[in-house]
Amino acid sequence: MEKISVVGIIPARYASTRFPGKPLVMIGGKPMIQRVYERVSEVLDEVVVATDDERIFRVVEAFGGKVLMTSDDHPSGTDRCYEAYSKLNRIYDIVINIQGEEPFIHPSQLRTLIACFDAQEVDIATLVRKITPDDGIDFLRSPNHPKVVMNQRGNALLFSRSVIPFLRAVPEADYLRYEDFYAHIGMYAFRPDVLQEVVSLAPSRLEKAESLEQLRWLENGYTIRCGITTERSVGIDTPEDLQQLNLD
Repeated sequence: MEKISVVGIIPARYASTRFPGKPLVMIGGKPMIQRVYERVSEVLDEVVVATDDERIFRVVEAFGGKVLMTSDDHPSGTDRCYEAYSKLNRIYDIVINIQGEEPFIHPSQLRTLIACFDAQEVDIATLVRKITPDDGIDFLRSPNHPKVVMNQRGNALLFSRSVIPFLRAVPEADYLRYEDFYAHIGMYAFRPDVLQEVVSLAPSRLEKAESLEQLRWLENGYTIRCGITTERSVGIDTPEDLQQLNLD
């Protein structure tokens, strides 16, 4: 069986309301964008940074990475990812949109995403992690940690910032004793034709309500397969997140 071809695209913009210049912050002596690039390259043969900023472009070139300039007016990383893919001179079987603020991404997570496409009906793949008692009820309640419910095939039925499913007649403090809850990890992989289609879709009703882009895809009938990982993600969204790393 011929090996499927996969490209990882890392959208990286300089402007950020909460953390300007985030891709270039130093972590253990390297820019964060370099750490992400190197981790992804452990699994994927083809990795590209998609940026709208010359400073990021020069840094990626300096460490020997592949980088493309993209528009500065994209509404989401998905749109930036598609523009970069459309500029590549090769057709791939799968395009992975990789978050540029996760310098400790686990190679196993990428392998789990890719394996989702063994099923031909899968349009999009993403990652989820079972919420454990160690996470605590506050993690489950937090709107900053979107949750997902899946069908028996592992396809997403709904994403929400609320606690789903709701357990009738069970005190919320006891939820994790009675049901499996899954947190969504915002990494996506697409079949290229699906990526082209989803960036042309108008924002949907549920997407606007929850501020979750993936609801637009569900509302338009795309199949999102959820790969289950046990690895915890460490995202750097704010300067405070960086300080908490406690790296030398």
